[in-house]
Amino acid sequence: MASATASTTPTTPRAANEAPAAVSAVPADLPSAEASSEAKGPPQHTGSLARRMMVIAAGWISILLLLGGVALDRTLNDLLTREFDDRLQYSLIALISSAEIAPEGEIWFNRALGDQRFLEPNSGLYWQINGEGHEPTPSRSLWDRTLETSGRVSRDAPTYYNSRQFPDEPLRVVEQTIRIPGSDNDWQFVVAGDRNELDQQISDIRSILVWSFAVLGIGLFLMAGLQTWYGLGPLRRIRRAITHVRTARANRVTDPLPLEVQPMVEELNALLAHSERQAEEARTHAGNLAHALKTPLTVLTNAASAHSPDLDTTVLREAATMRRQVDHHLARARAVGRRAMGHSRTNVLQSVEGVERAVARLYPKVRFDTDGSDAAFVAMERQDLDEILGNLVENAAKYGGGSVFVTVDAVPGARLCDIWIEDDGRGISESDRAKLFSRGARLDTEKPGTGLGLAIVRDVVEIYGGEVELGESEDLGGLMVTLRLPRAG
Repeated sequence: MASATASTTPTTPRAANEAPAAVSAVPADLPSAEASSEAKGPPQHTGSLARRMMVIAAGWISILLLLGGVALDRTLNDLLTREFDDRLQYSLIALISSAEIAPEGEIWFNRALGDQRFLEPNSGLYWQINGEGHEPTPSRSLWDRTLETSGRVSRDAPTYYNSRQFPDEPLRVVEQTIRIPGSDNDWQFVVAGDRNELDQQISDIRSILVWSFAVLGIGLFLMAGLQTWYGLGPLRRIRRAITHVRTARANRVTDPLPLEVQPMVEELNALLAHSERQAEEARTHAGNLAHALKTPLTVLTNAASAHSPDLDTTVLREAATMRRQVDHHLARARAVGRRAMGHSRTNVLQSVEGVERAVARLYPKVRFDTDGSDAAFVAMERQDLDEILGNLVENAAKYGGGSVFVTVDAVPGARLCDIWIEDDGRGISESDRAKLFSRGARLDTEKPGTGLGLAIVRDVVEIYGGEVELGESEDLGGLMVTLRLPRAG
């Protein structure tokens, strides 16, 4: 393949008059920023981070304060009630220890009870002794009233309960059944105390708890708000830095930021660098295209001004030159646009087989062999991969000896996916290989071609971050083109 050229060949070879279709497809591949913005409409958002954090904080603070308040209220309520019960039990024990059986079988006390409230009518502290076959023995504080007991028989431990038998005086009652030595009867000892004092203590403590927890909740809400404002400060700094990038023409965000947002800033800087590269590539492409079209336009102008007799031939020749340059730069522009979209994923073997079917129609006598993994995917658009492989496979068929061998994923597991295109032609000397990547370079001028094929291949491959090399095929003896393309994730 010593005389291999770099002809431009798409996946499905088309005639020259089909070229305008490719040009008309450019707006679809490279939509303008204005059209894209109009299609998307106004920017959408999912709400405020600060509001989310405050809602979550308010929810948890409310739940925890509510649970803590209920638990603390029950604990203090139980403590106060237990203390009140202990005082009643003390009076009950003193009552039981002072009671004896008189000779006539009645209850009497060998000593007076220490609490004087048992002697004051309606004092709020009462006792009563009930015995089977005997009239109830009440304390003087009961005056003309008696205590209604629960009727339970409890000899092992005292029984506590609440009673509402007196209209305006809720009672806390403790009772225990005892058999006094010298008596055959069971005696029920009952001590009751006014609950109003206990209820007032519980109400006072609950009021303190409510106000304390309200102040604590407000303080926690304020602290959560301060924490949210302070915690989201780096995001506000990023916004100001981005505004500075837009208004002051800065090209990077260089402000020191916390570790949590630093990766986002690094990605933002990488995006800015990527945009700069794209803008620079666009300027370079426009400049190159203008420079490439300048000479043909000058030739046409001079020929028209001089009324050259071969003007028609000159117009056709220079128009073909300009068309080749336009095709070349449009191919680069499409590749850059599709690369910018990202997330491309193409099966290499399927692309190779499609290209071979198309090229086989042009070269029916050439034998095509393919080997490799059908699980190899590259991060490249299918149309660009087809265009690259179309150029290389057609060159191999055109300038080879009749056999073309394509190997997909030659080095499985490598960072880049290797694709080898080999032919059985005469090959190309090492000194001539570098020339083929120049625009318009051709080693064989006898066969039709434009000399832009390998230049397009090199440009598109480099745009996607790949590599292309020319070498010698050890198996077939002709030229071997090695493509190294980035694998798809």
